[in-house]
Amino acid sequence: MSQINFAAALQKITTGELPIGELIAAAQALTQAGQPDQARQLYQVWIAMNAEHPLLFIAHFNCSTLMQALGDAAGGEIALRSALAASPDFAPARINLGSALERRGAVKEALTEWQAGVERLAAVTGDAVDYKITLLKQISRVMGDNQMHEASETALLQALDLNPEQRDVLEQYGAVRLAQCKWPIAQISPKISRRSFISRFHPLSACAYADDPLMHLGVAKRYVEALTPIESINTQFDRRDAAIETNRRLRIGYVSSDLRSHAVGYLMANLFESHDPSAIEVFVYYCGIPADDVINQRVKAVAEHWTDIRSMSDDEAAAAIAADGIDILVDVNGHTREARLGVFARRPAPIIVNWLGYPGTMGSPYHHYIVADENVIPPAMEHYYSERVLRLPCYQPNDRRRIVDPTTPTRTEMGLPEDAFVFCSFNAAHKVTRFSFERWLEILRQTPNSVLWLLDYNAETNARLRAYASANGVDGERLIFAPKIANPRHLARYPLADLFLDTVPYGAHTTASDALWMGVPVLTLLGRSFASRVCGSLVRSAGLPELVCDTPEEFVARGVALAGADRLSLRAYRERLIAGRDTCTLFDTALLARKLEALYVTMRDEYLAGQLPQPNLANLDSYLEIGVAYDHDATEIGLLAEYEALYRAELTKRHHQRPMQADGRLWDGGAIAPRASRIERAA
Repeated sequence: MSQINFAAALQKITTGELPIGELIAAAQALTQAGQPDQARQLYQVWIAMNAEHPLLFIAHFNCSTLMQALGDAAGGEIALRSALAASPDFAPARINLGSALERRGAVKEALTEWQAGVERLAAVTGDAVDYKITLLKQISRVMGDNQMHEASETALLQALDLNPEQRDVLEQYGAVRLAQCKWPIAQISPKISRRSFISRFHPLSACAYADDPLMHLGVAKRYVEALTPIESINTQFDRRDAAIETNRRLRIGYVSSDLRSHAVGYLMANLFESHDPSAIEVFVYYCGIPADDVINQRVKAVAEHWTDIRSMSDDEAAAAIAADGIDILVDVNGHTREARLGVFARRPAPIIVNWLGYPGTMGSPYHHYIVADENVIPPAMEHYYSERVLRLPCYQPNDRRRIVDPTTPTRTEMGLPEDAFVFCSFNAAHKVTRFSFERWLEILRQTPNSVLWLLDYNAETNARLRAYASANGVDGERLIFAPKIANPRHLARYPLADLFLDTVPYGAHTTASDALWMGVPVLTLLGRSFASRVCGSLVRSAGLPELVCDTPEEFVARGVALAGADRLSLRAYRERLIAGRDTCTLFDTALLARKLEALYVTMRDEYLAGQLPQPNLANLDSYLEIGVAYDHDATEIGLLAEYEALYRAELTKRHHQRPMQADGRLWDGGAIAPRASRIERAA
């Protein structure tokens, strides 16, 4: 809109001749013309001249949106409160006000606003139902983020009662059940079948729920389809056929929300410091929360290019990556929180890699490689992944510059008995399955003078685990919960533990590296999936292959022995860890950097030779249907010797009804046995 038309609109407002419909149209035109501040002015003048208008609340609401976009958070909040003063039942304003309060850290006030919105939505209309669901989702998310899981679950169940087909609500519900160690996990409203629920798990939750890599593959593929439907993808930034010049350094782009004081940030900081600037040009595309901590500062200091894409749309972020001419784009989020799947779907780089942030396959048509190692993905298990597997000596980088509090606390200071054997597991609650917990309890039963040291999850979950222990013959008071403290102090308390016990199917990753760095041996049980094999890789790379177990029985027996008759071996393991810290593969970050850079060259060479791998997504809906039909709460499918035979048998049944082509995984496209003729049957 021209300046003349802006002035004309102002003139009509002052004479009372501009209806709200024309006001909205004029403001939209100004915004589209790159003049959002003039649009804001129009609204504010109109509001001043129309204090008694019945639709005043809409003007306040639209004005708030413009203020937020212009960076005036305080003004936007005031405008939302004005909208609610004019129309207390206007749910969109209540939703946005809660979000504004949350952004400035007023979480309790945000929850109050959303609860008020829920209570005011009494009328049963389509809009009211949608608004109520949105409010309930906001409440559940914030409560979950603040460890109020019971209340979060209650809000989610209310939302599912209104509409049981909401993928995002089902994803949250699965995650909140896992976070509370509420077994069985797949227990839900009668309106929703178990199969429907599990098939809509978030991929990360699926990794923690069951050691079923074929189901993980199907869940990931369906998740990708839901989040990046074909019709939503802008192909303007597609560089899948772009040329890669060989007379310059490779341009490597890392996309991550976690390059800060986060588990992934701790792992990667030293890697960025170890990259060879003569071999690769590093671009970082940060999509996480605003941060300026030590880890964030370290990465910024060494990355040649740092671009914050958090506030960018997927199109804008893809445009920035394409403009930088990135050769290889590394997805360090995968299917984790704040990931930018839509950016990768736009293919802004010719080669796309899945590495480190997500412990599994992406199941996408645009991730070409997954970086692992021989232990995490042995050759015999490559068919569990849609990407081509490339390997490092150990897939996980580590920080040789970890900051550890120089003062080691005493057991008494940490609430631990001085004379007991201390098992620990500092994995998050969502990793603690019933099966892992029962193995821990069996070890405790056989080692009377021992305790289990866990992270302090929250009062409700702690009490639930203690009650489960007591019901299974172990005094619940033998579970001791460690409060969350600053990472340097947390690392310093590790040596108070004698032995770290891992979880399955989602084992210790960064937590295992921390334990091993601090000289605490880690006992782990191998599964089939990526998440269940990482810890085994780390333990082997630290020089303790004896502590990687193949069966649950071996895991329990080894834990009991190390706490009893085999204490000498345990002492030797601790000494071996400390002595090998400067020489073992796990902590050789320089070696990993060189090997990773060599993998990047391999990827480039394959691309130039026309050999870029294409993701294998064949028959994944069938694999998913088979996986979700299995009761993972009842049996650990990943430990079944006949795991693949189970899938093959079900694939055969499906093929008989709906023929499938060979998929290069488990299904070979076998022939359908002919049915007997009528004459043969009669005979």
